Amino acid sequence: MTAGTPYLSVVRGDATAEEIAALVATLTAVAAARSAAARANEQRPAARNWNSRARLLRAPVHPAPNGWRRSALP
Repeated sequence: MTAGTPYLSVVRGDATAEEIAALVATLTAVAAARSAAARANEQRPAARNWNSRARLLRAPVHPAPNGWRRSALP
């Protein structure tokens, strides 16, 4: 786009300057919200090994005081 080309033009109807300003403010707010949501999704770490079969195995239970309590826990 060149410097003189407008980003927005009214094709049909008779919009006032206030209506065009409200439209631009709304579109700017929506674009800012979408980019903020995209940045939030990028910062979230990806879940790793959620389907690993090793998670289903329990740790070995060694003889110790109250060892029977640990034998029931995964």
